[in-house]
Amino acid sequence: MSLIQELQDRSGNKCELCSATENLKIYEVPPATTGGVDGSVLACAKCLQQIENPDTTDANHWRCLNDSMWSEHRAVQVVAWRMLSRLKSEGWPQDLLDMLYLDDETLAFAKATNEGLDDSEKVIHRDVNGVILESGDSVVLVKDLKVKGSSMVAKQGTAVRNIRLDHENADYIEGKVDGQQIVIITKYVKK
Repeated sequence: MSLIQELQDRSGNKCELCSATENLKIYEVPPATTGGVDGSVLACAKCLQQIENPDTTDANHWRCLNDSMWSEHRAVQVVAWRMLSRLKSEGWPQDLLDMLYLDDETLAFAKATNEGLDDSEKVIHRDVNGVILESGDSVVLVKDLKVKGSSMVAKQGTAVRNIRLDHENADYIEGKVDGQQIVIITKYVKK
């Protein structure tokens, strides 16, 4: 069974956030390391537009989270928590956040993108030139790096695609070099 079919069966052919029935698409909840059914939700075009473009967020549309936040599916809970966190200045989302219970692992997943944090609280990753790095960016190594625990040397000029950020430490990112997942210090890369 394909991913779209599994999500349609799970959701009853409805948006798992607002229950709309048209223009449904798969949304892989970032930072997506596994994707699949457990890391994705079926969402309508309106929800997706607002999730991906915070400037277009219509707070009243998200009153639907009053119901969907109780979903048994972790990915739906995470998106609900992130949207409520984004909107908490509206007042009513804070009440829902106070009621929402997420186990420690799910809460860590929800907080992984820093959604809902004030700018002063966010961990910001910057390359050697001070350019802000985002999850999924491609970077280039600016120095030969010996990889600890192996005999491999990551050569200067090597491209590292689809990086992941360490959300607890602004100096670390992860990426694949020669097929091996490694941790790289941000001062040795440029965007």
